[in-house]
Amino acid sequence: MRNCRTPWERPRFGPEGQLLALFTRMEMLLFCVWALLALNPGPGATEEIFEVSIWPDQALVKLGQSLMINCSTTCPDPGPGGIETYLKKTQVDKGPQWKEFLLEDVTENSVLQCFFSCAGIQKDTSLDITVYQPPEQVILELQPAWVAMDEAFTVKCHVPSVAPLENLTLTLLQGNQELHRKDFMNLAVASQRAEITINVKAQREDDRCNFSCRAELDLSSHGGGLFHSSSAIKVLRIFEFSESPQIWVSSLLEIGMAEAVSCELARVFPAREVMFHMFLGDQELSLFVSWKGDTAWANTTVRAMETGDQELSCLVSLGPMEQKTREPVHVYSFPPPILEIEELYPLAGTDINVTCLGHVLTSPSPTLRLKGAPDLPAPGEPAWLLLTTREEDNGRNFSCEASLEVQGQRLSKTTAVQLHVLYKPRLEEADCPGNQTWVKGTEQLLACVPKGNPAPTLVCTWNGVIFNFEVPRKATQNHTGTYCCTASNQLGSVSKDIAVIVRGLDEGISPTIFVIIIVALGVGVITIALYLNYRPCKIERRKLPYRQKEKNKEEESQFAVQQAEKCNAHNC
Repeated sequence: MRNCRTPWERPRFGPEGQLLALFTRMEMLLFCVWALLALNPGPGATEEIFEVSIWPDQALVKLGQSLMINCSTTCPDPGPGGIETYLKKTQVDKGPQWKEFLLEDVTENSVLQCFFSCAGIQKDTSLDITVYQPPEQVILELQPAWVAMDEAFTVKCHVPSVAPLENLTLTLLQGNQELHRKDFMNLAVASQRAEITINVKAQREDDRCNFSCRAELDLSSHGGGLFHSSSAIKVLRIFEFSESPQIWVSSLLEIGMAEAVSCELARVFPAREVMFHMFLGDQELSLFVSWKGDTAWANTTVRAMETGDQELSCLVSLGPMEQKTREPVHVYSFPPPILEIEELYPLAGTDINVTCLGHVLTSPSPTLRLKGAPDLPAPGEPAWLLLTTREEDNGRNFSCEASLEVQGQRLSKTTAVQLHVLYKPRLEEADCPGNQTWVKGTEQLLACVPKGNPAPTLVCTWNGVIFNFEVPRKATQNHTGTYCCTASNQLGSVSKDIAVIVRGLDEGISPTIFVIIIVALGVGVITIALYLNYRPCKIERRKLPYRQKEKNKEEESQFAVQQAEKCNAHNC
């Protein structure tokens, strides 16, 4: 060790040298003091190098929950210590070199100070407390929910409560396709809101598409995990509603009568979801709705129960859109005219009146016309006819026609009635011949149709036995004879004898018919002979044989005529 001299030891020099030596000795003295202090440390040196620490070194706490903090030091005999924070704290435990505190209801981010003093020296350390709140509620909005085609709609997603916002990511999805993604790391704190908004143009293929929003809170940088949540799915509706509905109905409706009515809407999408409501005045009508392509329509029948001017309306709605169309109609009363026949079932030769009347509910009075009446009546007057019935009038149809002008349109209605004239039975020759010839071996019926009204019954007998004339039978010689037929109804009866002759098949050809056949054959033969005689020269070599044949046929024809004459003479 360097030997340090005391300050009273003086060197033996001159005045200037003495002054220089004085300064040198003072410098040496200061150096010695510093060296002594360095080589012999005092009792507080250990306390000056102590440390203060805090646990946990990262604090991530869920909003509203509690956090345990441990503040400790390496000082062997620490002085006052603890934590400084504006959060609610409670000391729950302590040791010689540590203290433990409980922080309750942590609701916001903060910085906590842990401090200790040692030998009069205080040291501290800080802890950043991060409060987080998972995105428990994610809200998606489609504005509007129904969008007109080619119009823009807004997709908006927001999270009401989430922290820390800089660790949040929001993603908009259409089905499984990502539309847009947004994070909040680069936004100013003052302007941060957990929301994302985009505008999209509506297309028809977007109808019924699902939209959703996914929120992700990544706390890995704070020593935490990944929290995620999704919104409820929203369904977008696209529509087209560019035209007004049309009502198809007659401008005139007859009271009490069913009339077909329809309401149609074209260029509409989706047509199957169009809603129709139709009213006649205040009466709502039951509808049958149909659609095809981009057209929808509703059909119904309307039955007006009051006369006069009324209104038919059609209300059509689709999503947020609705339109109403009105059509005026006029309800009139026009029952069919009344046709009265004095007696519908008179006897032949009876005088009856036929009258054509307008219905009392028809207003104004219609113009009437009775078929068969000689004159037209005056407007509002009935038409009539006096008739003496004949058998020929049975089944005759009478018609009464009424015409009425309504709202400039001419309407007409007709009532028809059939007359039934009663008369006794008749067996006329045309329908019941007195002489009938049957061909032997063929199926035959006794031809007899009686006339009369009411329709008469016919009974035929043969040799005193009832003969079933309605069943065909094979004719034999035994069927030859006289049949007695009687026609009867409520007015009387009539009888007639019918002579039936059964002949063989060859006997059925009369001589006259036989002669006609022979003559026709002769004419045919002569025609052929003339044709062959006047053919061109190239077949001249055949003329002679043909002439001979013609001569032979002529002879045969003359022979046939002679035979027919003989047969006629002998009544064959």
